[in-house]
Amino acid sequence: MSRNGTSRADPPRADPRPADGRAGSGVGALLVIGDVITDVVARFATPPAHGTDTAAEIRTLPGGAGANAACWAAHSGCADVRLLGGVGADARDWHAERLRRAGVRARLVVDPHAPTGTVICLVDASAERTLLTDSGAALRLSPADWSPSLLDGAGRLHLSGYLFFTGSSRRLALVAMEAARERGVPVSVDPASAGFLGRLGPHRFLTAVAGAETLLPNADEARLLTGLPDAARAAAELSRRVPLVVVTLGAAGALVAAEGEVTARVPAPPARAVDTTGAGDAFTGAFLAARLAGAEPAAAAAEGCRAGAVAVTLPGGRPEPGRRTA
Repeated sequence: MSRNGTSRADPPRADPRPADGRAGSGVGALLVIGDVITDVVARFATPPAHGTDTAAEIRTLPGGAGANAACWAAHSGCADVRLLGGVGADARDWHAERLRRAGVRARLVVDPHAPTGTVICLVDASAERTLLTDSGAALRLSPADWSPSLLDGAGRLHLSGYLFFTGSSRRLALVAMEAARERGVPVSVDPASAGFLGRLGPHRFLTAVAGAETLLPNADEARLLTGLPDAARAAAELSRRVPLVVVTLGAAGALVAAEGEVTARVPAPPARAVDTTGAGDAFTGAFLAARLAGAEPAAAAAEGCRAGAVAVTLPGGRPEPGRRTA
């Protein structure tokens, strides 16, 4: 039991293996701390009709930016992916089993006072999604749920930006970042949500992530964080504060920036999109897997773009089990 009364799944061992039994690659594990969410995805071809029925295809799927990124990292070849996330007792076993099948070893903190977070994903005919979010237990993690042993053997720590939007999970993120810096483990952060980011405030967010090695915003988030209308200028400006900045541009690919300038523009492969939910998480997971394997930022961004192109052809935010990213 943690100090806040929550219970946990068994933590990872110091010499870890992923759930499917593969040996580690020797480049270190990826530890992700972030949200585990139940997604209710509704895809519809015509605009919703107010006050009556609209035909839709509706599925309940596992999601969450942190959990999705972890699954895509494992899918992209990272042999040891760990996840720390918060859930309610209502769906703990369901999420644990799906993460295990994806090759992610999860430490799920069960919150006795809140249900598992739920997001209603409204996906229109253009494949664009609108999210209605009830964070539930996902953002109720606290420093009491942290253990330095989670970093044993880790080569990278990744934090979902959603952690920074509530006080308790933000404190957890700061504790984890400090522990990673003490061990020389690079930290990456995905700002996660322009809507939540606007309410927190760009200055508070950038202050909180000071010391991160990599920032992974999308174009809207980069523009919001800098106040600059151009994504390339925003990427360059952010790289004066964070050593490496990679801005995703959807179908236009990604920008890589360092030391105040854009160093690479990476195109995305063509894809016929059916659902853009989780495309950024796919990019993040594949990018981090490639970085752990030794890829330079531009090459890692290309891997991220390939994963994102696959993600938009699938419903929901996770890769299909058994289908490797080409």
